[in-house]
Amino acid sequence: MANTVLITGASSGIGKATAIYFHQKGWNIVATMRTPEKEEELTTLDHVLVEKLDVTDVDSINNAVNAGIKAFGRVDALVNNAGYGAYGPLEAFPRENIVRQFNTNVIGLLDVTKAILPHFRNNGSGTLVNISSIGGRMTFPLGALYHGTKFAVEGISEALSYELSQIGCKVKIVEPGAIATDFAGRSFDFQNDESIAEYQEVIGQLMKSFETVFSRHSEPIVVARVIYEAVTDGSNRLRYTAGEDAVEILENRKNLDDENFIAEIKAQFGL
Repeated sequence: MANTVLITGASSGIGKATAIYFHQKGWNIVATMRTPEKEEELTTLDHVLVEKLDVTDVDSINNAVNAGIKAFGRVDALVNNAGYGAYGPLEAFPRENIVRQFNTNVIGLLDVTKAILPHFRNNGSGTLVNISSIGGRMTFPLGALYHGTKFAVEGISEALSYELSQIGCKVKIVEPGAIATDFAGRSFDFQNDESIAEYQEVIGQLMKSFETVFSRHSEPIVVARVIYEAVTDGSNRLRYTAGEDAVEILENRKNLDDENFIAEIKAQFGL
């Protein structure tokens, strides 16, 4: 019987590339997204179930998980991919945007994971893949909210690896660098208050530097291949880096102390 993977945020970018790649490898796919009625490609594929799942709606999570198990008999891997980035000065963020960022990237990830765990426990096996970011190991200016969520994903995943080993499950963290997705488009919540003059210079430098950062992007398929490796390599390895820029930046972070690494980032952003 073919293995089955459930993927959140599968309507575009990394999620969609991962669904297609696993499908090519012979897996059954539960491709979940907030607006499945808009999906035109994945719905044409055999052994692919497209389901509605909004990570901020627990009922939709439970319905999607149950539908996936019913359709294919079991789910062998969960890829927590849904998320977006909030950037800008903290002072400029309405509280509801702060809550939404953590509800989507952290609480949503926990809710989806919690929904699948009884199934994994009953099977005595399963692989949980949490999509973090190089931004879960280092930070860029004005990213307190986004980096806060990805640092949380790293800690949650590492801690879960202990307890889930007790039920036969593996936990994997995938850390992409800059990826050619709509992260800076619809998956981007940028807030600014131009009346606070003190932040405007760093905002200008950030927007200019982001163009440089994203000029070295990888395609989503690069991350999809790493996710597939993480699920299928049979190892107890916890972290996987995706993208040449990610490898370079995280190696640099490992080798430098805080003061020198932060000085490098400031120089890169002209601060």
